[in-house]
Amino acid sequence: QVQLVESGGGTVQAGNSLRLSCVASGRTSSTSVMGWFRQAPGKEREFVGAIRWNAGTTYYRPVVKGRFSISRDSAKNTVDLQMSGLTPEDTAVYYCAARTYLSDRSQIYLSPPDYNYWGQGTQVTVSS
Repeated sequence: QVQLVESGGGTVQAGNSLRLSCVASGRTSSTSVMGWFRQAPGKEREFVGAIRWNAGTTYYRPVVKGRFSISRDSAKNTVDLQMSGLTPEDTAVYYCAARTYLSDRSQIYLSPPDYNYWGQGTQVTVSS
């Protein structure tokens, strides 16, 4: 079991920045990929970005690439999502997710079913 707790959400004006954090506990040694997803009201949960836990390589949804950045601290078992240049379209509940299934280094994991542990989510609201 892996437990995930997000923090750092809030309300900001468009153009500003926000940093979300996710703390992992439990059997974190089995984690291969950590992802961030978001879900706006009335919409499906969508991939934002992810980081391969051991290699530290990242990949992002095209619309956030260059604005969002994911980093991890292996010693603290934390994964951060730094968001800048926020727009009202970024308003959503943001979720941290962990994948402990066997992972292929050449595979990019973009779908919610690719991850088997989830945090409770943190609200991000961007006002215009």
